[in-house]
Amino acid sequence: MRITGLASGLDTETMIKDLMKAQRMPLDRIFQRKQYTEWQRDDYRTINRKLYDFRNLTFDGVMKQGTFIQKTVSSSSPDDISVRNINSTSDFSGKINVNQLAESATMQSKASVISSEADLTKPLKDLKPTLTVPSSITIKAIITDGTLDGTGYEVKLTSTSTMQSVLDDINKNSGVNAVYDSFTGKLAFTAKNSGDVKTATTDGNEIEFSGNYGFMQVEQNNKVASTSIPASGTVGKNAIFTYNGLLTERQSNTFQISGYEVTLKKASNTDISFSSAPNTDKILESVTKFIDEYNKLIENLNGEIREKKYRDFQPLTTEQKTDLSEREIELWDEKAKSGTLRNDSILSSVLDQMRFILGSAVTGANGSIRLSDIGITTTDNYADNGKLVINESKLREAITADPNKIHELFSATGTTESEK
Repeated sequence: MRITGLASGLDTETMIKDLMKAQRMPLDRIFQRKQYTEWQRDDYRTINRKLYDFRNLTFDGVMKQGTFIQKTVSSSSPDDISVRNINSTSDFSGKINVNQLAESATMQSKASVISSEADLTKPLKDLKPTLTVPSSITIKAIITDGTLDGTGYEVKLTSTSTMQSVLDDINKNSGVNAVYDSFTGKLAFTAKNSGDVKTATTDGNEIEFSGNYGFMQVEQNNKVASTSIPASGTVGKNAIFTYNGLLTERQSNTFQISGYEVTLKKASNTDISFSSAPNTDKILESVTKFIDEYNKLIENLNGEIREKKYRDFQPLTTEQKTDLSEREIELWDEKAKSGTLRNDSILSSVLDQMRFILGSAVTGANGSIRLSDIGITTTDNYADNGKLVINESKLREAITADPNKIHELFSATGTTESEK
């Protein structure tokens, strides 16, 4: 128990507390300065994240060529052919007359392999004891370049192999898809790649079997040797069509011409016209998103620079917080944290550079161009602090006329600043 000031009548405990408080004042100021600096650091980090997000948006949007090569392609008969742009910066138009669609070669068992009621998950020997199960079968099939795979895939069989495991192995690893028909007990094979294998001297096979392939009750290939007469299957076919007067073929019904993907759907033997144009709406959407995000960014930066600073509200010490409620602490901190980046020279420099860059012209292969040339200008309102506005009709006209020129404005590279 302490009885303060009993003899002298002085409140020595209060005096000691006050003296200690005076001694702690330099330490409290260091603590407050440290806390304020940490708040300032956190605000810098927040700004840095926003700049980083805007940078990514720019790289993935208006600086990406794919943004400006988006095109709409119209066809006089979309049920017969469809066309879409893949990577072309130029427009695409013409006529296509489809004589024949590409088809995949097929093969079928000549007789039942196992009974139609068989359980495909049981070992093959249990399903049909008289069945001679080979150790392996090699399957060769047409590949994407229109030739027959010289190596093929070896399907290995064991005493525990089931019809289901064999089918799964073929479908996953070989160049054909295999199906078991439960009604007939037969197998059907279809080449994964369409087209006709042609060599300089012969019309080649699209599917070939080697090894003890008789186990599957099929011929050696999908064509009778040295002829094009179908055996236990059908031959593969190339797509045959006329493109702008040129008679040509493709292994698949889907292929590329001049950076456009063409899909043939029907052999109509009639001229089908098509043409492309910039997808103005999609490109406009990307440019508008860039401008909107830029305006949000500079509004935020300007807000930080102009945020009011309350110099009378310093960070609270632990002792000061004990005398306040949670709500009072919250209100105090709100003012104490305000204005940490007021008149910050770094942010001011960032804003100045961004305004200068976006107002500058870019000199490229298509001549000199600036944002104002495509309908993007600074607002007339001084209070907007450099926000941008879009004249939509002018921007649409610029996109329709030459979307590549707009892409160059955002992403051109060169040796001088004016070329970047």
